[in-house]
Amino acid sequence: MEEFLLQLDEDRIVTSIGEAESSTSGEIRVHIEKHCPIEVLDRSVEVFANLHMHQTRQRNGVLIYIACHDHKFAIIGDAGINAKVGPNFWQEEKQILSHHFQASQFTDGIVKAIHKVGTVLKQHFPYRPDDINELPDDISYGD
Repeated sequence: MEEFLLQLDEDRIVTSIGEAESSTSGEIRVHIEKHCPIEVLDRSVEVFANLHMHQTRQRNGVLIYIACHDHKFAIIGDAGINAKVGPNFWQEEKQILSHHFQASQFTDGIVKAIHKVGTVLKQHFPYRPDDINELPDDISYGD
């Protein structure tokens, strides 16, 4: 994980999350850990729940999950956003990450995925005057 993290610009990622969320009520989280002990989608769902992402008012949270040593990742959304986007949307997001990760452009891939997710969240869940930031923008880390 250390090598991956050394190449990662955490400030740029956190800033991108804040920018993406500034025009939507949606919430975006990035979670990074070394290993994925089970199937990647199952682990993503566990992390999603552990981060309380299912507790947003409009059920519009999106998680970018990365297990850096295992070279696995997933992007999942809550029920509110899943009802608005087609099933291919998450696959397209994974392609963005995959392309950049293969070129060791980890920060660029994560930032581009965040911006694309933010654009889609803005379309379906535009910012309202009573919106609050329901979840932290920082990157969460596992073991």
